[in-house]
Amino acid sequence: MEPRYVRARELMEADMDDELVALDPQGGLCFGFNSVATSVWKLLAESRSEAELQSALGEEYDVAPEQCRTELRELLDDLTGKGLIKAAPQG
Repeated sequence: MEPRYVRARELMEADMDDELVALDPQGGLCFGFNSVATSVWKLLAESRSEAELQSALGEEYDVAPEQCRTELRELLDDLTGKGLIKAAPQG
């Protein structure tokens, strides 16, 4: 079964055109999200699989499927490594 992802913490957010600036008040960290990361972050307000995210990004951006898959995987790994997203409970 494909893992699903969801936000791991709540951030204070401010939209800046098509990008997002987010502050983790508990950790005191600030994050800048480009337009693609912003789209993924907004989608992850609900549990989503990698395939669902890739499909949504493919509809929003003009990108080849393989490039989208590769860059999405890198982004998910980065967000997971920073503790911003996590695997959602199955069920």
